[in-house]
Amino acid sequence: MIEHLDNLLRHLFISEIDVITSEAQVRFEPPDEDWRNEVVNLQDVALNVYLVDLRENRDLRTNARVRTGVIDGQVIYGPAPARLDCHYIISAWSPAQPGPAVEPALDEHSLLYKASAALINNAPINPSRIYPAGSAALLNTPEIIRDADLPVQVLPVDGFPKLAEFWGTMGMSHRWKPSLYLVATLPVVRETEMAGPMVTTTVIEYRHRDRPETAEIWVQIGGHVLDAVTNPANPTPVPGAWVRVERVGGQPVAATTTDEQGRFIFRELQPGQYQLSWRAPGFPPPAAPRVVDVPSPSGEYDLSFE
Repeated sequence: MIEHLDNLLRHLFISEIDVITSEAQVRFEPPDEDWRNEVVNLQDVALNVYLVDLRENRDLRTNARVRTGVIDGQVIYGPAPARLDCHYIISAWSPAQPGPAVEPALDEHSLLYKASAALINNAPINPSRIYPAGSAALLNTPEIIRDADLPVQVLPVDGFPKLAEFWGTMGMSHRWKPSLYLVATLPVVRETEMAGPMVTTTVIEYRHRDRPETAEIWVQIGGHVLDAVTNPANPTPVPGAWVRVERVGGQPVAATTTDEQGRFIFRELQPGQYQLSWRAPGFPPPAAPRVVDVPSPSGEYDLSFE
């Protein structure tokens, strides 16, 4: 996952900073003597983006379990993602040698400012806003972060606490360089589990104790709207579809829209026969509503565009 964050940062700097035009100008190796020689050979300014530390973000830790999907009618649950803080030291480098009329530090300071502005102006960073729509880079980004706002701290007030120690490990010839300190937060996907078949029918009965004649029954039903047009052999859920439950004959009872898994729910229905109507943009309207018994003997209320 971290490599995707690295590539995202590189693309952001290339797209936002006028003097950064190639991937060779944004590298992730230690800023040591080998890196200095690489910059000299590059003969252009460069950004060194060095991952210096990793910490769990415990402020965002939770023990909650979340539904992550449905496969073949089986509900998939897993723990909420942990959060990993990636700490970067970003330094600017010029290949020029200082002289009476040459001050490489000015170019480096200018580059640091532009890098800071690029991060601040795009915080929180989101791959779907940084990569072009439909690009290979965006499609190769893991789904969990593809359209996610990733929190970043640009230039935290306290700074990096061991900056002197950090530069002291980069070689005897290195002096302290001004640096941009960045903390970017990534989700850590944890193991999911199969929770079992999805509940599609819930029957609730209210009555006075020992008096069956006072029983009042309410039923909750749930199902999916599926796209069987695109791939009839493997229908896929349709999020945002409109679904209405009606009495037989068309009198509306209730309406809703499907969630991101294409699922709909209707609550507080009395037992009986109903019909379900459904619509969604881009799909042909069904020829007729689906008539269902509530509760259904099969427990199945799915609707399909065919």
